[in-house]
Amino acid sequence: MVATGTVVAPADTVAASSRHYRRSWAGWGFLAPFALVFTVVFLAPIAYSIYLSLFQDRLIGGNSFVGADNYKQALQDPAFWESVRRVALFLVVQVPIMLFLALLAALAIDGGRLYGASLFRIAIFLPYAVPAVVATLMWGFMYGSQFGLIGSINDSLGLSLPDPLGPKWVLASIGNIVTWEFIGYNMLIFYSALRVIPASLYEAAAIDGASELRIIRAIKLPAIRGALVIATIFSIIGSFQLFNEPNILHYVAKNAINTQYTPNMYAYSLSFSGQQYNYSATIAIIMGLLTMVIAYTVQLRGMRKAL
Repeated sequence: MVATGTVVAPADTVAASSRHYRRSWAGWGFLAPFALVFTVVFLAPIAYSIYLSLFQDRLIGGNSFVGADNYKQALQDPAFWESVRRVALFLVVQVPIMLFLALLAALAIDGGRLYGASLFRIAIFLPYAVPAVVATLMWGFMYGSQFGLIGSINDSLGLSLPDPLGPKWVLASIGNIVTWEFIGYNMLIFYSALRVIPASLYEAAAIDGASELRIIRAIKLPAIRGALVIATIFSIIGSFQLFNEPNILHYVAKNAINTQYTPNMYAYSLSFSGQQYNYSATIAIIMGLLTMVIAYTVQLRGMRKAL
């Protein structure tokens, strides 16, 4: 008699299936350390912030669930929107200036006609190696009209230069500090992109009689469009995260910089000075969403033009 209904898999098929199973789990094993760190330091804080933003700590009832009440309050908060408008103005003015100067420096180095290009490249990049706190303290001392460089110039030459730490000029002064810090960083991004352009394109353009300006416009700038988009996105994110420079200058320019000067300073003061952790988390979540939307929009427009 012959038994029916039972299929015996060949030994080589079972072995192959076992090897495939081990390989699939080996990939997850390599990914696990990163996934764990990513979850702990990125996803978990975001989830906890969202959780905090849905509650309010009340005198009666303690920590109570309020749903979207914190978000409604933030959207009607004039102090919050004033800080958003301030960093938006900072972004619109400072970022184009910084990226233009960085691009100009990268083109000058890549052109091969700049004397001492290596030293110039190091000198431009060096401010990025200076910690933001140190850079702000250094510039804050130079800005001082009572004790710093501006005050010394006024006393020595009998001048009356505008106070860089006054209400009218302090945002421009912060923009100057940030520009000084990050020109070298963006210059390195642009210069790296320029170095991968094939030299044959330059040779063909030179044979056709193209000028250096024409080569920049027709070859170099289109070729580094992706790098320009990336640098712009990084700069947008950095502008909305503006915190170190105004927070440090606050102690020497209290009449011009308050604790609500930028959204990050506002959230910081709410949390550490006002003990309003729930509302602070709400401000942080809104700013994160706003930054993400603007950065993604810039990326889409930049890549669409590149195509």
